[in-house]
Amino acid sequence: MRPTFVLGRIAGVRIGVHWSVLLIFAVIALGLAEGRLPEAHPGHAWPVYWVVGLLTAVVFFVSLLAHELAHAVLARRNGVEVDDIVLWLLGGAARLKAEASNPAAELRIACVGPLVSLVLGALFTLAAWLLDMTSAPGLAVEPVAWLAAINILLAVFNAIPAAPLDGGRLLRAFLWWRTGDRLRATEGATAAGRVFGWSLMVVGLLLFVRGDVGGGLWLAMIGWFLATTATMEGQQAHLRGVLAGVPVRQAMTPDPVTVPVGLAVADFLAGPRYRYRHSAFPVTADGARPVGLMTLERARKVPEDRRHAVTVEQVMMPLSQVTVVGAGDPLADLLPRVRPGAEHRVLVLDEDRLVGIVSASDVSRTVTWLMTSDRGGRGGRGA
Repeated sequence: MRPTFVLGRIAGVRIGVHWSVLLIFAVIALGLAEGRLPEAHPGHAWPVYWVVGLLTAVVFFVSLLAHELAHAVLARRNGVEVDDIVLWLLGGAARLKAEASNPAAELRIACVGPLVSLVLGALFTLAAWLLDMTSAPGLAVEPVAWLAAINILLAVFNAIPAAPLDGGRLLRAFLWWRTGDRLRATEGATAAGRVFGWSLMVVGLLLFVRGDVGGGLWLAMIGWFLATTATMEGQQAHLRGVLAGVPVRQAMTPDPVTVPVGLAVADFLAGPRYRYRHSAFPVTADGARPVGLMTLERARKVPEDRRHAVTVEQVMMPLSQVTVVGAGDPLADLLPRVRPGAEHRVLVLDEDRLVGIVSASDVSRTVTWLMTSDRGGRGGRGA
């Protein structure tokens, strides 16, 4: 799930928001402002209900962010780099660049999210009780009580032992510890995730048939997401098994065609070495030092009358936004970060020197070659 826009960074982790958050935000605010709050505490003006509903929805998403941020911070403490955190329709996701190195680290990273939600639920419960004991207005107690219940529900739901939920990670950590095989452990957790997801879809459809249209569709959608994501995780685990021990240099295109940082966009588009075969090119300065990535799409967005005045440096993706790896890094760790599209090319460096570039098709070609070779056949059977 790619973020629609970035809010900033917290504890060094980039926080992104997908546009679908607006939908669930509106559903929560509407449900509170037009439903739960006026029904439980009538007699207030409608703007008051809406202010309380909106503030409650904001605090709910802050709680979700705290849940995911806990995963991210503990992952980094256990040597796992974090791409970002993305809040979206069904909650949030902390995207990790690699996997935990052992079952104990996997257990710590997985359990901290539900634990944070449980602690928040307890704190909101205490706050609601204190407000009630001090005879605070019901309109102040109600949203705090709702936040307590939703955080406890979030903790319990995430603890269900089925991938991609946190409970699925806990199950994988246990199976990994018992069998010593991370791949078999992942297969067990993803199988549980598919069963749980399909079960939710069946229950959702039954509710829909019995007249609960909204609840049934929502439950079916959650089930579909869980089953689909669990299937994708299983496929990635299979690919990791095939790519075990394979370095990035085996998949990269060596010595890629580069673009000087000061080249005019018009010359870039007209140059014969940039017009064929490739759609993305590393940008270099001082002869060989990589500073970014230039794509044909970015160049073509520059108006024709300005292309002679605008340089590649002004429109390229800066190196800070490009995925960079070493030639000897494990190719399997690159899987979560390689996606189709020119802007998702990965630059391969040896110290500060550019030695190659990797695309999604390069990885696919390498996987195909490994699976049809003797080595790949053994990996495929083991997976």
